[in-house]
Amino acid sequence: VQLQASGGGLVQAGDSLRLSCTTSGRTFSSYAMGWFRQAPGKEREFVAFITWSGGRTFYADFVKGRFTISRDNAKNTMYLQMNSLKPEDTAVYYCAVTPVESNREADFGSWGQGTQVTVSS
Repeated sequence: VQLQASGGGLVQAGDSLRLSCTTSGRTFSSYAMGWFRQAPGKEREFVAFITWSGGRTFYADFVKGRFTISRDNAKNTMYLQMNSLKPEDTAVYYCAVTPVESNREADFGSWGQGTQVTVSS
């Protein structure tokens, strides 16, 4: 599975962005998926997870209530709606697939190249 993240940009604190993760692979709907992020000088960290059907999701505590993960299997696309953005949300955001229900980076693969999100104060 080859993934491509997009939708990042430069926004102000309090603004919203919607990230997309697309693939041309026909097995998209077979996988659970997740979003991770990596800020400068920091390790990559978990943001959100969604099952293959979209029926179950969970989030890192620091994005609960602000971010929403979703997917449209008919369009081979996963989304991350990010509201009330904060400067500390500045990072490169990555999408990935996983065969298990997890928030561990080691359980994910087929990492896309990432999309930069920059939030100014």
